[in-house]
Amino acid sequence: MVKTLKRLLEFSGKNRNAMIQSFVYSTMLTICEVIPIFAIVYSLNSIILAKENGNQITIKIVIGAFLIMLIHVVGKIIFGSIANSKNSIACFNMCADKRIEIGDRLKRMPMGFFSSNRLGEIASAVTTTISDIEFQAGYILKSIFVGFIHAIVISIVITFFNWRIGLISICAIVAGLFVNSILQKKSIAVSPKRQQAQSGLVAAVLEYIQGIAVIKAFGLGEKSDRAVDDAIEESRKRNIGLEKAFIKLIALYLYIFKVAGCAMLMTACYLFVGGEFSLLNTLMIIISSFIIFGQIEAAGTNSSLLRMLDSSMDKLEAVEQIPLMDENGVDIKPENYDIEFKNVSFSYDSRKILDNISLTIPQDTTAAIVGPSGGGKSTICNLIARFWDVNEGEVRLGGYNVKDYTCESLLKNISMVFQNVYLFQDTILNNIKFGRPEATMEEVVEAAQKACCHEFISNLPDGYETMIGEGGCSLSGGEKQRISIARAILKDAPIIILDEATSSVDPENEKQLQLAIEELTKHKTVIMIAHRLSTVRNADNIFVLSGGHIVQQGKHEELVNEEGIYFEFIRARRKATGWSL
Repeated sequence: MVKTLKRLLEFSGKNRNAMIQSFVYSTMLTICEVIPIFAIVYSLNSIILAKENGNQITIKIVIGAFLIMLIHVVGKIIFGSIANSKNSIACFNMCADKRIEIGDRLKRMPMGFFSSNRLGEIASAVTTTISDIEFQAGYILKSIFVGFIHAIVISIVITFFNWRIGLISICAIVAGLFVNSILQKKSIAVSPKRQQAQSGLVAAVLEYIQGIAVIKAFGLGEKSDRAVDDAIEESRKRNIGLEKAFIKLIALYLYIFKVAGCAMLMTACYLFVGGEFSLLNTLMIIISSFIIFGQIEAAGTNSSLLRMLDSSMDKLEAVEQIPLMDENGVDIKPENYDIEFKNVSFSYDSRKILDNISLTIPQDTTAAIVGPSGGGKSTICNLIARFWDVNEGEVRLGGYNVKDYTCESLLKNISMVFQNVYLFQDTILNNIKFGRPEATMEEVVEAAQKACCHEFISNLPDGYETMIGEGGCSLSGGEKQRISIARAILKDAPIIILDEATSSVDPENEKQLQLAIEELTKHKTVIMIAHRLSTVRNADNIFVLSGGHIVQQGKHEELVNEEGIYFEFIRARRKATGWSL
């Protein structure tokens, strides 16, 4: 328990002080909850003395009892509200900071991390796992911490009246702590499996939703449902297994305090009968025996969740411990934007994609990369942006190895337009401003006009404030491409990477896209991957990739007259565009 509390305080970061303050105020709240015992003792003592002396209960006695209870009520209200407020705010802020921190780390992690870890596991870590901590951490630790403090405070008070009864309560607390430690050890074996099942459930549901179109198209609904059903069943089994693993120990934990409460009551009665205890002390102990372990018993039902809290923090710390690509990077502003590959080799796992290639793309020139599918065209673009790191050789930008840059300072120099455009579930305005969040409305409109998308945006019901679906599902392919180009124009980076940006666009949109791309690439260093002759023939240099090697290099006029892959590429394209019905 202490270890988990210490770990949570470390996990809370800059919210540590607020978390500590919440425990301090919770302790004060606990002390206030003991005050009714003193009110009862005072009232009973006054009643007994009045009866023995044949007097009436005076208003002074009533006011005295009332004032003691008033202190109790006011203390509970003040310290309770402050403790809850501090605890809730600390937990919410702590988890908000942790989500932002993990989000920042994800941007700087190698793409291999996302390939080897299912999207559901990442989503589970930053949603379900953090939510467990957000809503349970403060409550669980506060209830356990406050429960034991409450019992200890009353035990100390009882010990002043009679050390034997005080010893019974203290022994019960020690025994409860011992059973609690066994609970924690038991939880070490069970909680990670429950977390794993939870991640699997999130992954299965996400996969089902994301692939719903394919599932419907191939009539695989029943088969896919089974995968989700299996994940739900596994989660159910793990959660029930968690409860079964703890139920006997929790029962033992509660039994200890019930027996201790009965022992205190019987001992007090025995001492009263033997004349060793006054009626007042006896009544005080009887009342205390019913309330001393109330909070600590409630804490016991939550103690099994402590390990789940530990397991959640383990999962988040595992994400935080993944090495960042730019841990040793520095902010660099290059003097030029020449791009150079020097003896670069790269593999995806064991599959070699690039084999000892070297190429140079001077600043303010256009390079086209063509070749068969799987030849490494997109890989070259990904290595320039350092989405992956090379296995051998080096990629240089402006004379510096891309590994010398921080991810942010490297990507400031690059705008990318992908074949499969992703737009966020937000307004069109914010999707364009994603390229430069501080841009003015006038600058956004200017970028949209250059990208040939201002007209269709203006015709939408809410114009630039129109909300679009996740991934841009409410727009056509050509519209999404032009918005992504507007985003790149607004960013105004010196290097433009076009990864087959027009390959899946219909002929009606192609002309407008070509105009948008021309506007985007003015006075830039451009690397383009394309299958269309119109997009590569004017390149300053064409690199032909095949089997991980550069097999041809030169201008269109040179390569078109050489036997080889490029010649076949041109002939196939001319044949494809020359057919008619």
